[in-house]
Amino acid sequence: MGGGWFLTISLATSEKYENEYVEIAKERGGQKKVRFNLNPKYIRDLGETLIKFADANNL
Repeated sequence: MGGGWFLTISLATSEKYENEYVEIAKERGGQKKVRFNLNPKYIRDLGETLIKFADANNL
């Protein structure tokens, strides 16, 4: 990502529902613009899929 944007991945806890989730966010200057909240049990599948994608596209 250009222009000072960063991709951040963090483990967070919902105050309302008291469960954990993984937050993937686009951040700039300490301010999060776009967020995706994922159930932690799907993170391994996401990581494996990203690795397969990178290998298939020579990244």
